[in-house]
Amino acid sequence: MGQQVRLRTSKGIIVLELKPNEAPGAVASFVTLIEQKFYDSLYFHRVVPNFVAQGGDPRGDGNGSAPYNLRSEFGDLHYEEGSVGLASAGKDTESCQFFITHTPTPHLDGRYPIFAQVVGGMDVAHKLEIGDQILGVELVK
Repeated sequence: MGQQVRLRTSKGIIVLELKPNEAPGAVASFVTLIEQKFYDSLYFHRVVPNFVAQGGDPRGDGNGSAPYNLRSEFGDLHYEEGSVGLASAGKDTESCQFFITHTPTPHLDGRYPIFAQVVGGMDVAHKLEIGDQILGVELVK
């Protein structure tokens, strides 16, 4: 079992398992932002039922980012239910916004890096709505 993250939301807890072998830069950035409490009190600003719930934008409107961009990392993973990807506006523009897929979404494969997988609380991920809050994110010891 790999490193896990507890994502506390206003709807409940979602547990993620990080994928450092597939997306080392994305995982390192996510962990650093967690340690800085970057995600605490942010919101899910985009939810498309039966597709994705997206959050982690400090502006809350889909246009915010961390003070840096990451290099795109496309491994051999495929988008299944509960895959966690980094949002982007094109190659090498990933930053802090992430999304959780509700269903398999093969059209996202190779377009958005997958850096984690939901291993607990998928029922919570399905209940997320626009405006639901990220109360806190922590690494599971």
